[in-house]
Amino acid sequence: MTRTDMHGHEQDSGPGGYAAARLRLLNEKARSGPPRRSALAGLTDEWLAGLFAAGAPGARGVSLVAVGGYGRAELSPRSDLDLLLLHDGSDPGTVSKLADRLWYPVWDLGIALDHSVRTPAEARRTAAEDLKVQLGLLDARHIAGDLGLTTALRTTVLADWRNQAPKRLPALRELCEERAARQGELQYLLEPDLKEAHGGLRDATALRAVAASWLADAPREGLAEARGRLLDVRDALHLTTGRATDRLALQEQDQVAAELGLLDADALLRQVYEAARVIAYAGDVTWREVGRVLRSRSVRPRLRAILGGGRALGGGKPAPERSPLAEGVVEQDGEVVLARAARPDRDPVLPLRAAAAAAQAGLPLNLHAVRRMAAGARALPAPWPAEARQQLITLLGSGRPTVDVWEALEAEGLISLLLPDWDRVRCRPQRNAVHLWTVDRHLIETAVRASAFTRRVSRPDLLLVAALLHDIGKGWPGDHSVAGEVIARDVAARIGFDADDVTVVATLVRHHLLLVETATRRDLDDPATVRSVAEAVGSPGTLELLHALTEADALATGPAAWSSWRASLVADLVKRVAAVLAGQAPPDPEESAPTAQHERLALEAVATGAPVLSLRAQTEPPAEPSGDPEPLGVELLIAVPDQAGVLPAVAGVLAMHRLTVRTAELRSLDLPDGVDGSVLLLDWRVAAEYGSLPQAARLRADLVRALDGSLDISGRLAERDAAYPRRRGVVAPPPRVTVAPAASRHATVIEVRAQDAPGLLFRIGRALEDAGVSVRSAHAGTLGANAVDAFYVTGTEGLPLPDEEAVSVARKLEETLRA
Repeated sequence: MTRTDMHGHEQDSGPGGYAAARLRLLNEKARSGPPRRSALAGLTDEWLAGLFAAGAPGARGVSLVAVGGYGRAELSPRSDLDLLLLHDGSDPGTVSKLADRLWYPVWDLGIALDHSVRTPAEARRTAAEDLKVQLGLLDARHIAGDLGLTTALRTTVLADWRNQAPKRLPALRELCEERAARQGELQYLLEPDLKEAHGGLRDATALRAVAASWLADAPREGLAEARGRLLDVRDALHLTTGRATDRLALQEQDQVAAELGLLDADALLRQVYEAARVIAYAGDVTWREVGRVLRSRSVRPRLRAILGGGRALGGGKPAPERSPLAEGVVEQDGEVVLARAARPDRDPVLPLRAAAAAAQAGLPLNLHAVRRMAAGARALPAPWPAEARQQLITLLGSGRPTVDVWEALEAEGLISLLLPDWDRVRCRPQRNAVHLWTVDRHLIETAVRASAFTRRVSRPDLLLVAALLHDIGKGWPGDHSVAGEVIARDVAARIGFDADDVTVVATLVRHHLLLVETATRRDLDDPATVRSVAEAVGSPGTLELLHALTEADALATGPAAWSSWRASLVADLVKRVAAVLAGQAPPDPEESAPTAQHERLALEAVATGAPVLSLRAQTEPPAEPSGDPEPLGVELLIAVPDQAGVLPAVAGVLAMHRLTVRTAELRSLDLPDGVDGSVLLLDWRVAAEYGSLPQAARLRADLVRALDGSLDISGRLAERDAAYPRRRGVVAPPPRVTVAPAASRHATVIEVRAQDAPGLLFRIGRALEDAGVSVRSAHAGTLGANAVDAFYVTGTEGLPLPDEEAVSVARKLEETLRA
């Protein structure tokens, strides 16, 4: 049997005809987005209606109902079908046979099916017990059969929802919060779940349910467009993967972007983030309004009892209490609103004043107040009035409440009006697992972290502004620190700082990575290292600010970016630089005399002809008087009779035992008179990747075997590397090896950037040994999956390498690591 479908095509009413028509529709490149989703729903309606008519000709008291996403006629290419077979209970046998005639053809086509067979009473009872069922029924749509039965169910379900909203909406909000805690924030995730993450499609559906309750409504501007954009991305994801998935995995983002006609995966993520931000903000506003309405309902009966009737004095509703916060700004019902006399069109500082007052009070900005300010807002004159600058500093220095207030201003375009350069970093993804946030949120998070340090610097205003601007250059091509310096100089001048302050802010932005990169990658005992930092910073005041900015930036990046070890290295560098800026010359790096422990280990190594070692935990005093000492790592001292291959052997053994190397120093020890032989002393700082440290005896035994060649380190590490899980399609950038210019007068500094992996330091050490250079010290660091290691190397005579030889060594090392 054939029939003509809604598009004029001949369609077989069987599964094969529907499948062919469905395939034609999905392959129509000219039709996508809402038209395709609607057409797919219509095509599916016709097919199911045909199955229903064939299975129950003339049946009464039974209907087929689409619920959930299918009920909204929003079918993505691989969406499941949510169906309810509704019946009046008069003929269970016929209904059971009809269900088989409906469900089996769907299963035969491999389409996921969420189905149920219920009477109206059963449907209402299940909805009362299961909130998810009730949400699905709110979108119930008739497909076939008894229209009156479907209509009656829709009417009663909506009535039940509205009557029970005061009890059910808090439960819905709890569901949303639990899901957000599990799935995270869609607007910040590199591999987001488009449906389940906070700000995703589930939240958009929840907002529809709130609106259906008539208790509150979501801000509608841009909400439908944002929801539609996420649905478009999900459609493209289904088409490119051929799977019913909502997770936008890294390896699929380029294909999805191409399907949507976008430039690249970054453009795709930015669109997803912008849509998620609209939905998340609408949710925040809506749930706040729900809470306010429910609180007012609970208060009203008590108020009537107090007043002895239904009205306040004067015969009207009691006037809401309003408490002044700042000029033109008051608090009302737990929100910050505008005073009745406020004139946004005549008061250009009002948005900043209101935002600062809200953040200081820890209160949200009322949506209508923000929109009223946005409607009348105009750009501030350049330079800004002193009040505007002060209000911005107050806002940035308010701590955690700053985030929500800033997002409220940004949602209505006020941030872009105040800071035009902000648009380039807005919703910009950071493809680095170390970063928790998009660029714009990271900037605000850095200001929040910096607000905790304002008591330890002499110019907290410059610290907060530099925190806000330190990564502003990421919206431009090239080195973001260089581009950011130019932007920061312009913005600081426009805000109204004088020329000296503008220079300080620009310097902080230009060198915001200087302290942590130098401390973790350079030899702090080398005078050239300390002098170079002092020259870049210029003054003790700027150094003080840069130290605080460095810590705030790292804390705002994520837990992997800051540690007690990094903090101690940066503090040590700051102390040395401060001494130079105070007029003290850094001492030349003379090798310190060996300690008694060094001599003991060296003598034992000569006596035994084998390596000896000791492990000792390193800690710093606790941050709180009652706290425990914070671990800085473990000091590993090794004395080895001088021979070739020591560096790769030690690095390989440590990798086998899952020890991460942070710093490594190697030097020859002069032995006491009368003792023959030469000893290498290795003074390393290491940390255990998992669990506790291995026993020193086990390390020593494996090191002995590594040095005599009986331990196949390469093979052991290769086996472990092969066992590591690999993400399909994720290709790490190739390694890069460079020679740091003028980094030291005593050695050549070779810097390696590569994907962190077990045995990386072993491979580097072996390559440097093969190149015939001596490693004087090494500084190893990791950020997420990236390793950044610096090696101080010398030639056979203990001097820095000639330029050509240094470049050649770096090139060969890079070729080795890329092989």
